[in-house]
Amino acid sequence: MIPTPPPAAAGASPGASGRVGPAPESPASSDPAADSAVAAAEAELTRLRAEAEAAEAQLKAAQAKAALAAAEAAAAKSRAATAQPAQQPPDATTSEPADPSDAPAPGQTSVATTSGPAGAPAGLEATQEQTPQPATSQTQPATSQTQPATSQTQPATSQTEPGPLTPEEIEKITTGYTFTSTTLDLGALVNGDAVPSAQIRIPLGMMNRHGLVAGATGTGKTRTLQGLAEQLAAKGVPVFAADIKGDLSGVATPGEPSEKLLARTKGIGQDWEPEASVTEYFALGGIGKGVPVRATVSGFGPLLLSKVLGLNDTQESSLGLVFHYADANGLALVDLSDLRAVLTHLTSDEGKAELKDLGGLSAATAGVILRELITFADQGADVFFGEPEFEVTDFLRTASDGRGVISLLEVPGVIDKPALFSTFLMYLLAELFELLPEVGDPDKPKLVFFFDEAHLLFKDASKDFLAAIVQTVRLIRSKGVGVFFVTQTPKDVPSDVLAQLGSRVQHALRAFTPDDAKALKATVGTYPTSGYDLERVLQELGTGEAIVTVMSEKGAPTPVAWTRLRAPLGLMSPTPDPAIEAAVKASPLLAKYGTAIDRESAREILTAKMKAADEAAAAEEAALEKARIDAELAKQQAAIDKANAAAEKKAQQEYERLLKKTSGTTRTSSRSRAAEKSPIEQILNSKTTQTILGGVIRGMFGTGKR
Repeated sequence: MIPTPPPAAAGASPGASGRVGPAPESPASSDPAADSAVAAAEAELTRLRAEAEAAEAQLKAAQAKAALAAAEAAAAKSRAATAQPAQQPPDATTSEPADPSDAPAPGQTSVATTSGPAGAPAGLEATQEQTPQPATSQTQPATSQTQPATSQTQPATSQTEPGPLTPEEIEKITTGYTFTSTTLDLGALVNGDAVPSAQIRIPLGMMNRHGLVAGATGTGKTRTLQGLAEQLAAKGVPVFAADIKGDLSGVATPGEPSEKLLARTKGIGQDWEPEASVTEYFALGGIGKGVPVRATVSGFGPLLLSKVLGLNDTQESSLGLVFHYADANGLALVDLSDLRAVLTHLTSDEGKAELKDLGGLSAATAGVILRELITFADQGADVFFGEPEFEVTDFLRTASDGRGVISLLEVPGVIDKPALFSTFLMYLLAELFELLPEVGDPDKPKLVFFFDEAHLLFKDASKDFLAAIVQTVRLIRSKGVGVFFVTQTPKDVPSDVLAQLGSRVQHALRAFTPDDAKALKATVGTYPTSGYDLERVLQELGTGEAIVTVMSEKGAPTPVAWTRLRAPLGLMSPTPDPAIEAAVKASPLLAKYGTAIDRESAREILTAKMKAADEAAAAEEAALEKARIDAELAKQQAAIDKANAAAEKKAQQEYERLLKKTSGTTRTSSRSRAAEKSPIEQILNSKTTQTILGGVIRGMFGTGKR
């Protein structure tokens, strides 16, 4: 703080201050040194005046802060005094001073009226409107502002109401939340303290106009969701909610009373009685303790699957062509192995021609999609796809007593796959939109769908995906389905989706970073004008408190209301595992969805087709090989026959030569030999001898058949 100059410095001449030298000479003086001294003195005087004004402003600020602190203390004492019996003597600290020495100390002010956390104290405004005075006068008691301390011990009136709202504003809010139709009770208005007579409600028929429950971690979003689900079910409306951490499972178990809980509920006018709701537990793909919820790849569709796989726009359109090819060729895509089989077929030699016929699908893109699918399946995601496929109409059940069934989708085992989880919820919502008939504006919704961790759905989403979400949210209202997005800040939800939401329950927001502060300002700007300083209030909300505005029966937004929300009737902690397991075993849906089915689909069809093609190719290859072998054998046989003929001819010639050599040269001997053959000739001429000799000769010349 800049120090306050002494009184002499504020009004004395520059020369008298002792800081700028002697007093200036008269203007008649023509001495340059004197003129310079005068100028310096005037400059110093200007500086001192500026310092005095700055010190005066800071002193005023300090006095205003002191006045604010005193006013807040007085308001607290006033509230404490009104809670005591009327005959109890006032506390000594609040009694009227007996003499002027008991008045406030110099520099302090006692303020009679003050505003709450979101408003400014009246004393602060009065202090800021004072006419500036010299610093010395600022230390005197402000008698015009000082009131007797006893006035602070009187019962609070409209002038001492600690909240930011006036009685007229409270009446306006109370009227704005008074409806003629069936309602859900959200809680009581807060104006410093809870105002039980001002109940904040939402018409049951407006629950299908969608809504948002937002707030930082630990501010009470889950308990708000639980309370809404319990009241909806009690009025015969089925509810679906994803139980990310298992906290919501307590809705199936009666709550446990405590002194703190009962004091809170009494303070907001809630007649609290523990009660359990009819609950059904489900689990994605059977990972968990609930009834398995599965989907086929064909039912999931290329758009949602592209979001899960993180494909770009080109790859997304290519995946759509693959789905088209499978449908056109009767290839059922039940699980991820079916889709991998189709992609493998299209990228194989047999499927190249069919891949070319698809047009825009390249082999490289098909290979990328195939690799992403393999990685996706290796992460354990393939268990979510298969049969029997879950029928979303089973979420629209009511109990025998007319209460709606709360369907909890347990996902603690798949929290490491947030994209799949959020996209699976979008698939369920799209299926509801596809199957349910138009009902217009019913008196109560057919189903209320709580979409927890909604920011996961919109992260890295393509334009086509966002367009599909916006269309579904916009049109599913007429199917009687209400959708509530649950997330940390409204900025997590695209503006096109936020524009479709009719009710908002905004818990506390944090602003620790510049981005947080920017998001806080943007959130405040989306609310109607109110009597609150929302930028401040949203950071000061306690756990279980929220800023609420809903859609009235006329379709107009209700006034903004700082609300202390009702406590759930069920257990505000998880239901024990044995109770959950017993409920799952007793579920009539377990027999329908409990056992997985593996029927003939694209993988089996393509496998059989490829096997038949392989067998045909093998048969053709065997026939060609047999023909080649037969031709080679015929060629070899011809060569053997030719060689045998040549060998026999040569053997015959050799035989004739030997005969000539052993026969006589005279005519007589020739005749006699011709007339009578010798034993040797008889042996040589026999067929047996000729056969033996032929074999020997062929063996000698290598012409024998081996």
